[in-house]
Amino acid sequence: MPDQACVSFLKWCLPRLGLRWQGYRKVHRLVCKRLNRRVAELGLKELTQYHAWLMAHPDEWARIEAMCRIPISRFYRDRDVFEAMASTVLPEAAGNVTRSGIGAVRCWSAGCASGEEPYTVVLLWRFHVARAWPGLDLRMIATDADEVAIARARTACYPPSSLKDLPQAWIAQAFQRSDGLLCLGGALRDCVDFRLQDIRQAMPDGPFELILCRNLVFTYFDETLQHTMLANILDRLAPGGFLVLGKHEALPAGPCSLARLASRLPIYRRVVPSGSEPHVVAF
Repeated sequence: MPDQACVSFLKWCLPRLGLRWQGYRKVHRLVCKRLNRRVAELGLKELTQYHAWLMAHPDEWARIEAMCRIPISRFYRDRDVFEAMASTVLPEAAGNVTRSGIGAVRCWSAGCASGEEPYTVVLLWRFHVARAWPGLDLRMIATDADEVAIARARTACYPPSSLKDLPQAWIAQAFQRSDGLLCLGGALRDCVDFRLQDIRQAMPDGPFELILCRNLVFTYFDETLQHTMLANILDRLAPGGFLVLGKHEALPAGPCSLARLASRLPIYRRVVPSGSEPHVVAF
């Protein structure tokens, strides 16, 4: 199907799903390939026919929503963000929970795809932080709406290309080779509780000292839904807790109880009292 026809179709259907075209500009060809396959499956010839078929079969909207999920991920993606988490975020979170008498740093990875992000945090904790906080655990909940991605995450076996940004020493200590894949060891794999969950419909109970919501809500959702999701996320973020976004994401306009750690990094701390607008503070 011509690319422009697909773009026009996406600009029509995305707002009806609470999604925004701006977030899909760079990845729309992936969605278009999926739409092309679906059109062929239905025995249709073009998107105009699919448009008419869709209007007569409202259950198809759920299929379109699934085709709009973008599962791009890898370990240690955005190295400087994870380095800041290792040097600042996780140690500060550990200090906060220790002073509060809580036995673990509680984390949530929203839109975790195949698990690379939450497992990277587990590795950061293991190799950078845990030694300084003996007896303190890291508890990670990871959620995604894609059943296939969650199944892969629980298996925790990845092609070497997914680990290309990880330090080689970590790979040697934490992974075993199996049929051409690198599989995370059981003790580390068991640190993450994976849950099949659409963030628009449900979220895990908090509070959390660290929430990662990267390349999902603030990329693909429309502004109204972003505000709703942000309010629900903040309800689950502990005072002094950290929210991490994707590198090219921004919070929706308006006041909130978050202070940005540094202008170049998408890491925010929840401050008290609430109601202040985000501002920049140095590390």
